[in-house]
Amino acid sequence: MTSHTQLVSPPSRLADDRKGLLLGLTAVAMFSLTLPFTRLAVAELAPAFVALGRALVAACLAALWLWHQRAPLPRREQWLPLALVALGCVVGFPWLTSIAMRSLPASHGAVLVGILPLATAVFAVLRGKERPSTGFWLMALAGTALVVLFALRQGGGSFHLADLLMFAAVILGALGYAEGGRLAQSMPGQHVISWALVLAAPFVLPLVLWLSWPQRALLLQASATAWLGFAYISVFSMFIGFFFWYRGMALGGVARVGQTQLLQPFLTLLGAAVLLGEALEVSSLLFAGAVIAVVAAGRKLK
Repeated sequence: MTSHTQLVSPPSRLADDRKGLLLGLTAVAMFSLTLPFTRLAVAELAPAFVALGRALVAACLAALWLWHQRAPLPRREQWLPLALVALGCVVGFPWLTSIAMRSLPASHGAVLVGILPLATAVFAVLRGKERPSTGFWLMALAGTALVVLFALRQGGGSFHLADLLMFAAVILGALGYAEGGRLAQSMPGQHVISWALVLAAPFVLPLVLWLSWPQRALLLQASATAWLGFAYISVFSMFIGFFFWYRGMALGGVARVGQTQLLQPFLTLLGAAVLLGEALEVSSLLFAGAVIAVVAAGRKLK
């Protein structure tokens, strides 16, 4: 019996690893199209409406899913971390990137957001009890320097407001990812994003109503392309993508599946080229590759 178990277990573990990686890649592919579809949406819809409206749509889906799953209420000590997830992932990152995408190409934003995994690791260190190596902090500084250099180069030697908004979005998004990762150790990952969305809904709903009523005529006149962009970021970027992401990490391991996020900047550049017709500039590809290399090195040195 023992020998049979030993023969069966490795293939089963290998199957889980492969499935986890496939799910992780699927999630990253969904997330990588967030900026291009956001740019399609904000071309005709107000950025604040796009950011908060997508959160409200996802919150409705999350509430239905939690009800279907008969999910228990979070414990008292879990509400504050959930609020931080809502602040970073549900409101902060979507709102700031929606404003920035009004004036920035999605390919530009892809490079700036490329440092998000490393920023998430920094918040995980600050909020946890880990003691990272000196090499990790050097890579964090190097990655930040690369992103700043790229923004300055593209901006003619100075930062634009949209660049600063993207930097702030990365900080808030990293905070939300880090808190969500900590919460996922004590509650299912799907519950983390769902409860964060539901928690934000009472604050988001009146703002969406306030924003949409004066602009109701413009909303009705928006093209199908703009609404397609809004639908994608509401359903896939804000909700379904997290299901694939957390399930993949549960099967294949956080560290292993988490590495798939390194492909996101390149996939975003490709998505911007296909969906928006943005040119695949060599400089953007080089900076994206450099940021990815630094993030990968920083994770290994952590």
